[in-house]
Amino acid sequence: MTSKIKTVTLGCKVNQYETQLVREGLLSVGFVDAAPDEPADLCVVNTCTVTHEGDAKGRQLIRRLHRENPQARIVVMGCYATRAPEEVARLPGVSEVITDKREIPDLLGRFGVIDLPTGIRGLHGRQRAYVKVQDGCLLRCTYCIIPMVRPTMYSRPAADIVNEVRGLIETGHREIVLTGIHLGHYGVDFNRQRPRSEWTRLATLVRQLCEIPEDFRVRLSSIEATEVTKDLIEVLRDYPEKVAPHLHVCLQSGSDRILQRMDRRWNAKRIVDRCQAVAEVLDDPAMTTDVIVGFPGESEDDFAETLDVCRQIGFSKIHSFPFSARKGTPAAEFPDQIDAEVKAERMRRLAELEVALRDEYFGKLMGKPLRVLVEKIDKGVGLGTSCRYATCAVPAGRDVAIGSFVQFIPSGVDRESGCLV
Repeated sequence: MTSKIKTVTLGCKVNQYETQLVREGLLSVGFVDAAPDEPADLCVVNTCTVTHEGDAKGRQLIRRLHRENPQARIVVMGCYATRAPEEVARLPGVSEVITDKREIPDLLGRFGVIDLPTGIRGLHGRQRAYVKVQDGCLLRCTYCIIPMVRPTMYSRPAADIVNEVRGLIETGHREIVLTGIHLGHYGVDFNRQRPRSEWTRLATLVRQLCEIPEDFRVRLSSIEATEVTKDLIEVLRDYPEKVAPHLHVCLQSGSDRILQRMDRRWNAKRIVDRCQAVAEVLDDPAMTTDVIVGFPGESEDDFAETLDVCRQIGFSKIHSFPFSARKGTPAAEFPDQIDAEVKAERMRRLAELEVALRDEYFGKLMGKPLRVLVEKIDKGVGLGTSCRYATCAVPAGRDVAIGSFVQFIPSGVDRESGCLV
């Protein structure tokens, strides 16, 4: 009888990629996906541990899967499994805990996978495919647990990535999102024993991908602003149809004092200068970011500096998070924690600024041709992501099909959905 699997992912794009890699390996030896309403023989859960809430969601998910699939083996992988393997192993139904992603080949081998996949063929149900190019982080930001659970930095060979992207294009994916735990450090491990003239960096990889002749585009996921090098900016400039003019840079705070307490490696001016260098070369690039609100010791002046830096750069989207003390990180032990009410008030003000900055950026896009990847058609409207990371609502016509690129000239913004129309 055919064995059925369910795979569930919590957390980041890297996790989604790794789950798909496991899923495709199992499908290759005869497993089939279980329908939503039928029990599975094997459940694979990929967990996140960025916050305590992430751990709690993982536990709840595993318990629910055990209730709904009482006979299933449950294999748990991901950062929570790495951080607390004994705790995860005690959860009901758990038969195996994978504490290191480098154990995935061994896991698949135990289920009969002989020809191990070197990449994925698609991302289930998505038009935009994530491709993991790098793993591990060597930094020690005081708020972050991830370097403790993914401490080994390594980059995938460029040839493997190019071949994987070619295959994804063949299966219909038109946008490839390059992702990693520390994307800007792609190639650093390769270069330790090489002369500088032979270094491989992220810009080298992106240029190789841009030389693939098929109709597709590359987008970079989260990257440190200071790692947007001159070479990388030149690649974005040289291949405007192949690389999305969008960078998601990690700000976290606009206060030098708070950046220092976070043990970040640069000050606010360097971040602003690098973003302005991008804007000087590219045509109205989209800049998006992450901001932690209410980091221990953040004063009103510190927060005001964050708002000012956001205005200077002109972010079109701000992913804001109230600081959450993560046990095991230095910041969790800092004495000057911020009250929840203060965090909530600052979050509200940052959200108001985000809307104003988004509207200002969207105003620059009015009348400008945007290349939109159609991801869904609903009620005669094609919904998709533009090159500049704005969701667009395109009137459906003969040329508007899921998975296709269309040129769209926006004339306004739907205030309820935030879509360009």
